[in-house]
Amino acid sequence: MASIDAPLSNCKVYIYPGDHNPAHFHLKGPDSRASVDIMSLEVIAGKASKRDLAEIKEWAAKPENLALLVSEWRRLNERE
Repeated sequence: MASIDAPLSNCKVYIYPGDHNPAHFHLKGPDSRASVDIMSLEVIAGKASKRDLAEIKEWAAKPENLALLVSEWRRLNERE
């Protein structure tokens, strides 16, 4: 498991090795347990509070943060 250093007020972002497609990250917080698609930033499983989802979407939409998420997904989940 890789924890992504995202400066979020309430939540943590994780990417797990050997995880299933589509490329996604896990958002965990007091009111949120969700899998979020990296490209669309939509919840694909679980639930996230509106506040947490808005915060993660704002953070992940920045090109440097999106590049970090994609890079970590590839590093941990490349299949040959």
